Amino acid sequence: QVQLVESGGGLVQPGGSLRVSCAASGSIIKIYSMGWYRQAPGKQRELVATLTDGTRYLDSVQGRFSISRDNAKNTVYLQMNSLKPEDPAVYYCYADVQFTPFRRGGYWGPGTQVTVSS
Repeated sequence: QVQLVESGGGLVQPGGSLRVSCAASGSIIKIYSMGWYRQAPGKQRELVATLTDGTRYLDSVQGRFSISRDNAKNTVYLQMNSLKPEDPAVYYCYADVQFTPFRRGGYWGPGTQVTVSS
C-alpha cells in the first residue's frame, strides 16, 4: 500500500513562515495529484492547496502559501508565509495514487500541527 508522512509543522509567530513536507512511500506506480488540507478545531476540513496539472489555492492563502512537488522524491511541500491567526490547524497531506496497474486510490497522512501564536 501507500503511506504518507508529513513533517515540518510547529509553532510560529504571526507573520512568520513555515514549510511542511509530505513524503509518499510504498507501492507507487504513479501519483496523479498531491495536495494539502487543513482542519481547525470545530471546523470542517478544507482544501488549502493542490497540485495536479496546475495549482489551486484556498482564497484566503492565495499569495501567501505556495505548493510545490519533487516528483523524484514523491514529496510535496507547502511553503507558508505571512502566517495569520486564522491559519492554525492540523495540516493533512493527500495523494491520489496508482498503486497497481489496475488500482488507484486516495491516501491521507496523519497530519501535522501548525500553531500561530506570539
